[in-house]
Amino acid sequence: MTQADDRLLETLEDSDLTLSPRILAENTDYSRHYVARRLSDLVEADLVEKVDDGLYRIADKGRAYLAGDLDADELEE
Repeated sequence: MTQADDRLLETLEDSDLTLSPRILAENTDYSRHYVARRLSDLVEADLVEKVDDGLYRIADKGRAYLAGDLDADELEE
């Protein structure tokens, strides 16, 4: 997990919206390309759900991670 991952998860949780990489990039000061790459990893870890082509929302596992109920070390197992 990177600082960017935390920021993306927080942005998705705070907004409680389904967002595109472009919108996430605009609101986190990361490039759209970098955000898209990080979202791909977050989807693989089941922290984010891909809702539609180019649209993402935080998953329950992502909320648990942000709440401290899931340690980053557990994600790598």
